[in-house]
Amino acid sequence: MSVLIVKNLRKSFGTVQAVEDISFSVEAGEVFTIIGPNGAGKTTTLEMIEGLQQPDAGTVSINGLSWSKDESEIKTIIGVQPQSGALFDLLTAEENLDLFASFYPKSREPKEVLEMINMTDHRSKRVRSLSGGQRQRLAIGLAMINDPSVIFLDEPTTGLDPQARRNIWDIIMKLKALGTTIILTTHYMEEAEKLSDRVCIVDQGHIISLDTPAALISKLTQEREVRLSFHDGEEAARQTEEAIRSQPDIVRMEREGAHLSLWSVQPEQSLYDLLGITKERGYRVEHVSIREMSLEDVFIAFTGKEWRD
Repeated sequence: MSVLIVKNLRKSFGTVQAVEDISFSVEAGEVFTIIGPNGAGKTTTLEMIEGLQQPDAGTVSINGLSWSKDESEIKTIIGVQPQSGALFDLLTAEENLDLFASFYPKSREPKEVLEMINMTDHRSKRVRSLSGGQRQRLAIGLAMINDPSVIFLDEPTTGLDPQARRNIWDIIMKLKALGTTIILTTHYMEEAEKLSDRVCIVDQGHIISLDTPAALISKLTQEREVRLSFHDGEEAARQTEEAIRSQPDIVRMEREGAHLSLWSVQPEQSLYDLLGITKERGYRVEHVSIREMSLEDVFIAFTGKEWRD
């Protein structure tokens, strides 16, 4: 069942067309991630869905409700964690949750939320003394306090160290296990690939592609990269390149010094042949690997841009 239905959203700011005709739907319990370069329109799209921006055209339906007719009811069933948090620095973590709980007719117990975001030991700390990762976890806790069926997380891990980012991932997976529908934007490809049921790539106000991470990667290419580094130096890499060049499964090759990279539609067979050549000629290989294609490769292929934080 579709919890969120977005149809033909458009939004411009003066002469800048931020969002042009975006449509998609999100199923109950799904982690749906919107990715795109800076200025692609993803945050504007999210803000229109959340009711923070009025679209120039198009409609948004959340659990069958619309902002024009059911604003008060929608606010009770969604949770929003914006890029800039609305934390009260002089209140403790628990006091922030108590305050936000008072805004809703129904809410989770602050103690339960503190446990879910792994903040029980920090419940009595004032917000101003919390670390960046702790503040982000609390911001997600505030978005959870009304027990929403749909929660919006706008780049929740930006600027955090790897450990703090993983803590946020754990919270997202806990919410998913509870059946909460999660709409996520992120700048981290690994994050999108690991957490998402489906990924929506947005660029210049349009949806470029939308599918599961695995399907997006498989659409890109069947080629994979095989890498070798030679202890015996540049000459060993050059001669190995010449010897393997005739293999039909190899699409292209690159060599830099003692490092050889090739792209093959049958990477395991190509690697087997490569190691056969090196063994026959007595070359010593320092490093060998097969690199899987990733969501970052998909992003660059579809948008023509390198990923930038």
